[in-house]
Amino acid sequence: MVELRKSTWETLGGLPIPAFYAETESSERPGQPPYTRGIHEQMYRSRLWTMRQYAGFSSAKETNERFRLLLDRGQKGLSVAFDLPTQLGLDADDPLSEGEVGKVGVSISCLQDMRDLFAEIPLDKVSTSMTINAPAMILLAMYCVVAEEQGVSIQEISGTIQNDILKEYIARGTYVFPPQHSMRLITDIFEYCSQHIPKWNTISISGYHIREAGSTAVQELAFTLSNALAYVDSACEKGLDVDSFAPRLSFFFNCHNDFLEEISKFRAARRLWHDLMVERYAPSHPRSTQLRFHTQVAGVSLTAQQPYNNISRVTIQALAAVCGGTQSLHTNSFDEALGLPTEESATIALRTQQIIAEESGVADVVDPFAGSYHIEALTDEIYKQARQEIDKIESMGGSLKAIEQGYQQQEIHTTAYRYFNEIERGSRRIVGINYGTMDEYIQIKPMKLNPEVAKNQHERLAQLRKNRDASKIQEVLNSITNSAQKGDNLFPLVLEAVRLEATLGEIMKAMKDEFGTYSAPSGF
Repeated sequence: MVELRKSTWETLGGLPIPAFYAETESSERPGQPPYTRGIHEQMYRSRLWTMRQYAGFSSAKETNERFRLLLDRGQKGLSVAFDLPTQLGLDADDPLSEGEVGKVGVSISCLQDMRDLFAEIPLDKVSTSMTINAPAMILLAMYCVVAEEQGVSIQEISGTIQNDILKEYIARGTYVFPPQHSMRLITDIFEYCSQHIPKWNTISISGYHIREAGSTAVQELAFTLSNALAYVDSACEKGLDVDSFAPRLSFFFNCHNDFLEEISKFRAARRLWHDLMVERYAPSHPRSTQLRFHTQVAGVSLTAQQPYNNISRVTIQALAAVCGGTQSLHTNSFDEALGLPTEESATIALRTQQIIAEESGVADVVDPFAGSYHIEALTDEIYKQARQEIDKIESMGGSLKAIEQGYQQQEIHTTAYRYFNEIERGSRRIVGINYGTMDEYIQIKPMKLNPEVAKNQHERLAQLRKNRDASKIQEVLNSITNSAQKGDNLFPLVLEAVRLEATLGEIMKAMKDEFGTYSAPSGF
């Protein structure tokens, strides 16, 4: 019996609300395949979505302060933004990191940084999402060691690493290794976590960045699920049973301005993933066919002009994500087009979710737009068009082959070019940009970064290298390179290297010595 959040369910005016509506006894119900209406029978009646605000800037200690502030104000999960050097597997004192340390996220180069990031945060009581891809294995290993030092078994930690390298080649650009080697690292993580870190979501297959780069809703869905199929194929080719890892696959979608299209996209996504998994892999575990996803509202929709308008945009987008059945949600801060969010704007973003959850009534009924002629038709059309696009990619040899030909990149470029031409011509109106414009003086003062963070990181790393056992570290780094060549699972060796205080950049270099690096085609 599912425990519900309330004993009675009624509207503000006292009218009774059933959990969901079904036209006939045979109508699809929430919590049943193909999950168009949601993956749980009671959805938010039993548990609200996780309010997981994305944060990370400057030093680990400063980011830790923001994490604890958000947790104190009601956030239920953490989501870590890493700076560009960390995303590319570079230490803060690497010459290529100059000018970027702590800029677009938190700087993490060594185990002590990770300790500082989660100081006074009990890792057995909070789930953590990390937006990290090429060096995902190393950051997860650091997280595991910090948990162990807190006395928490890695069997008990929960969270997600993004670990989605294919969309990096398509839309985002923070790849390091050639595609085949990147896929090998991902399946190594699948294998190790299925045996040792069972509550961890081993990948967050991301459409968010594909949409931010300029795709349509249909392209976002099709390219994301095509990437997901490539990951499943790769793991199965490694010899893993689909039911050993598929229940821990998760997805990450964008939620843009077209309210009804976005609701329909999420409904279509669940149905399409279920159908693809059943047809291709015939899994026996029911969770292997369930599409679970995190949503972030559209950063690309935020405007620097009239920035308070962004509160309205974020609210509309967040409401669509909830009506579409998201499992967790990040709401952007209104000042993010100007700089890093301040404490005030981050609080407003969190309160937006809380107001939707507690005051709007949409969390009281499952799949509230089901049965709408428009929603049902849009759901079917998005399903159909996305499936046609997936079939086209499969005819090219699958997502990886299509990426190597630049197909997805070219399609996104074309769509983005058309969209911005519409704005330039005025046929697509954006308030504050080409409609409802006015002279304004923006008084918002974005948060400023600590200018000393790079210097402090340099000093910390110099001290670390002086005090550790260099010979033991070199030995394990050599083992990583040798195992990369032989095809052994690299996770245990990466864990050992982290425990010995090897840095992020050093472990990545040990892999580069065997894998090399890569430059992807642009699509042009």
